[in-house]
Amino acid sequence: MSASYDNLNGQNHASYADNRYGDSGYITPAGRKKRTSNWIKFGIPVLLVVIIAVAVGVVVGSRKKSSSPAASAAASAASASAAASSAASAKLAIGRFATATNSEFLMPIYPSTTDSAIFSSPTFFASSDSKTSWPTDSFKPSNPDVLTVRPDRPRLIAPAYKWAALPALIANDPYLKGWNASIFRNATEYKAKPPVVYFMDGPSGILDNAREIKQRIKAFAYAYRMSNDSSWVDRTWEELQNAAGKGPTSFGPDEDKWNSAHFLDTAEFSAAFGIAYDWLYDLWTPDQKSQIMSTLLTYGLRPGVTQVTTSAGWWRNNITGNWNCVCNSGLTMGALAILNDDTSGVAEQLLKTTVGNARDNCAQSVSNDGTWAETANYWYFGTTGHAEMAASLLTATGSHYGLLDDNSNFFKTGDFHMYITGATSLFNYGDHGPNKFSTTANSMIFYADFYNQPQYALFQRDQFDAAEPWSMFWYNPTIGGAFWEGKPLDHFFDNSLDQWASMRSSWTDNNALYVAMKAGMNKNHQTHNDLDVGDFVLDALGTRWAGELGSADYRAPTYFSSGLQDADRWKWYRKMTEGQNTILVNQANQNVDAAPTVKHDTSNTTQGPTTVIQVDKDSTAFFTMDMTSAYFDITSVKRGVRLLNGRKQVLIQDEITASKGVQWRMHTNATIAADGTSATLTLDGQTMKVTILNAPSGAAFSQSAAKRFDTDPTPPTADQENPGVSVLIISLPAGTYNLQVLFNPQWPGDVTYVTPPSVALDQWTLRSHDSSS
Repeated sequence: MSASYDNLNGQNHASYADNRYGDSGYITPAGRKKRTSNWIKFGIPVLLVVIIAVAVGVVVGSRKKSSSPAASAAASAASASAAASSAASAKLAIGRFATATNSEFLMPIYPSTTDSAIFSSPTFFASSDSKTSWPTDSFKPSNPDVLTVRPDRPRLIAPAYKWAALPALIANDPYLKGWNASIFRNATEYKAKPPVVYFMDGPSGILDNAREIKQRIKAFAYAYRMSNDSSWVDRTWEELQNAAGKGPTSFGPDEDKWNSAHFLDTAEFSAAFGIAYDWLYDLWTPDQKSQIMSTLLTYGLRPGVTQVTTSAGWWRNNITGNWNCVCNSGLTMGALAILNDDTSGVAEQLLKTTVGNARDNCAQSVSNDGTWAETANYWYFGTTGHAEMAASLLTATGSHYGLLDDNSNFFKTGDFHMYITGATSLFNYGDHGPNKFSTTANSMIFYADFYNQPQYALFQRDQFDAAEPWSMFWYNPTIGGAFWEGKPLDHFFDNSLDQWASMRSSWTDNNALYVAMKAGMNKNHQTHNDLDVGDFVLDALGTRWAGELGSADYRAPTYFSSGLQDADRWKWYRKMTEGQNTILVNQANQNVDAAPTVKHDTSNTTQGPTTVIQVDKDSTAFFTMDMTSAYFDITSVKRGVRLLNGRKQVLIQDEITASKGVQWRMHTNATIAADGTSATLTLDGQTMKVTILNAPSGAAFSQSAAKRFDTDPTPPTADQENPGVSVLIISLPAGTYNLQVLFNPQWPGDVTYVTPPSVALDQWTLRSHDSSS
């Protein structure tokens, strides 16, 4: 496998791998042995007495009556305290819900249990116990102002009162305890390595350098504050000196070491230096503080002033995506860190503009259905910047200034992330982005607490990237329950920019069926999208059968320059329509002005409190689209996907009238054995049988390598190779067709498969396929 971009199917996630020279795809590694890591082996002892006591305490507390309001309040408080205490005991007894992580896909593995007493609905328990809950912040300005900061240090994200409370919380919370240990292990690894080596990655700049240094500084500063071991301060200083160009090797040109031409780099360096300055403020000598601040101003904040006052800052104007979030966040964190120490006025100047600009742009990156405007992977970069900025403003100044509520739908982006995550990995359409390093999904933990959406933190806390310093301060340890309890298996996102569906058979089974399909527009995604209306992914039996190829050549000068129909971007195979899992007409790209319409429905099946879900046979969901506007040389193109047979089978149906040749295409890592209207796919020791139902004359499966046609226009730079990826194809000449492709994962045990009736897409309903034979 070659990999450079976020590839959740890879054994080495890009957050931790040095993949700067490779290319991605969703291609999985050779030697794909299924195993579990020793990430966590606490086990799940079932202490029913403790857990039942939690429920009883709550019930008794809510029903007991007393003779006076004071007595009632006292009884309620006592009951709530008892319930919180019992909940804390239950958490310690149960430990972490996930018992391990799958090393192929890095997904949490949950114990298989039907015991409903173990798990409860997502909630935050009321508690004033210092061992199980955060104390209240005494810094509560009546009229918050972005230029008036708390009197103590640190200011950013983790105030002193939280550091003081953290050891007791770690001792009483299995997640905090595990994360703390992981952070120290990671910090020890980073400490043993030499400082990050400068690497200019063409147009992508030194963003990897910036985020890796930020990742290290967070870990080093955390390790010091939790251990008082000054060697961590010394190692932080070494990394800072290196990034300032004062280390043993050269670090960029003297006039612009942090590469302000690609300002994401500058912003992430500014955040890193701000964190170091603030978190270790009392440890630095006056000379060290002066040097850190001078470097931050010279290479970060002063170039930031140029960005916010001139046209260089293009990312400030109607940019609803990661660039606005990351740039404003980095400048804000750096400025807050040195505010009042900086006599130049630069920090004040920036804070007067970054906050409002982020509110008007970054905070609008979430549509009214919760979908991130760019791609599933760029959600990570954007929300990390957004959460870091909002959290820093809250702790430093006492307000978020609209970043968290100006967009009243922003809170829904937690659901977006949960539903875009399949049984093996993301529905990772479009660009996957650069390496993540300091970027995680831990904004979910911050949003959970702020928006009172505990399921977000319950979901994220079991993910492999949860263990990092931000989680230690964003996590509310009074949380309890299981994220999946009462969570619908299906969700449809209807905003016209995106329009996509997520359907599954379980939230907690790594072998579950998961299918996601998108419609949406082919533009207005900050030039990170593909031409991919109708695209889908499919998981079953613990592996991904239909997947995404990811990013093309980020180093190419014209890769991001335009999203118009004739743009160079659409000449790379991974960005072209032929590189997607959809319909191809005349071997040509889709129309960038596509405006599909969708229809959908679901049986509203939800998962209960256990990790084992028994799905009724009539449980189903479907999603159809009219994607005629996405094509040339056609009269009509419609596509639909539905679940069959109690979510054990999948039907994808296409109705096409075209004046040019048509191809049905699906990219897969599987070995394909095609035999007329049937194909057998084998992957990871599992089997998927695919059949063309009611096959039109001439319809048959074939296969090819995942590469461009010889007649395609030549891209400005060579395509990435896609080794191990094949394309399952149905090719037909011009005409009118109804293509019905049935996917039958070969589940273990005695499974009876059904053959659905032929129903026109416009006639699909929840019950339209009940007569399946």
